[in-house]
This record gives sequence, structure tokens and C-alpha cells, in this order.
Amino acid sequence: MTVVVTKDNFSATVGEGVSLVDFWAPWCGPCKMQLPIVEELSGELEGTATIAKVNVDEEPELASQFGVMSIPTLIVFKDGQPVDKLVGLQSKDSLKAKIQGRL
Repeated sequence: MTVVVTKDNFSATVGEGVSLVDFWAPWCGPCKMQLPIVEELSGELEGTATIAKVNVDEEPELASQFGVMSIPTLIVFKDGQPVDKLVGLQSKDSLKAKIQGRL
């Protein structure tokens, strides 16, 4: 299950272990293509990694904090710290490899 992240629950969500956070917006075409890939990963990696998403229109502070300039931007976090940043549409295999490399 993909977790919807806000500034209020961000630290609690990505604070431990490995997390992938998808920064997106509802009007973004590539974001709509990325979403089913992220959802599928969420199912495959349940219990291993946290998969979360941030709507940049609703959470501009988080987008700004992590330097998100274009979307989709996917950031891999390890124990609350960003360790990898991918901009643009990503394949499931590419994302899975980035996450598993940090476990």
C-alpha cells in the first residue's frame, strides 16, 4: 500500500529503513504513468521498504526541502536521509534495483 505523505507524517514515514517517495501532481502526465509502477512496487516490496507519495501541490514545503524542481521526482531515503534521486519517468526494474541496493 502506498502511503500518502504530508509534512506532518513525513519523518515518521521515512525515518526508519528504506523508503521510496514519489513527488507528483494530479495534472502531470508522466506522473500518471509513474503511479501504477509505484503502486506495483509497493505490493512487491511490502514489509521490506516503504513506498510513499507526496502531492507537490498540497505539500510545497516538502518539495522545496528536497529540491524537487520537476516531476515526477522519486527519492530513495535510508533512515530518513535522501540517498538517491531520480527525475522523470522510471521503470519498475530501475526503481526496484535502487531500493534493493539500499536494503
